[in-house]
Amino acid sequence: MTKFNNKYRIESNRLKGWNYGSNALYFVTICCKNRKCFFGSISEKKMILSEEGKIAEKFWLEIPEHFSFAILHNHIIMPNHMHAIIEINKTNTDNAQETNLGASPIKKISPRTKSASLKWKPGILGVILNQYKRICTINARKINPDFGWQANYHEHIIRDQRAYKNIFNYITNNPFKWKEDTFNQR
Repeated sequence: MTKFNNKYRIESNRLKGWNYGSNALYFVTICCKNRKCFFGSISEKKMILSEEGKIAEKFWLEIPEHFSFAILHNHIIMPNHMHAIIEINKTNTDNAQETNLGASPIKKISPRTKSASLKWKPGILGVILNQYKRICTINARKINPDFGWQANYHEHIIRDQRAYKNIFNYITNNPFKWKEDTFNQR
């Protein structure tokens, strides 16, 4: 840990020197505060979404409406966290770095909804995820005032097709492995 203004602060786990607005595929994990199971439960190896879980799902699928350069790949809402692959693809930017993973093995999602907010500003991965967490929090607290997210999020830059396939499969199979999941605090 280092000090800032004579106080300890946690070092960032972000890749030093990487521009998180660059074209790339990112594997993200966002956890609920204290890993509380706000989003539902696993029954017979299937995720059953609560009302808060439905909110998390709805607003995740709306991200491309707010950030036109964001392409959603695989995702799963779990009882107390969510995993997703999100691609930043700024095709009209001269200095954007292109991904080299080729065509996605799944259909890319680009929903259009009336409730899309025009106030979300485009930017980098952190802006997308912070705005997602913000809108989920506002709406989930209407149902459960105790709802909250863990500070920050986990991310991993997907660097090749093999990693993409492994992560894609991990996300898809997450409900089957819930009993062994490190996020499951039963």
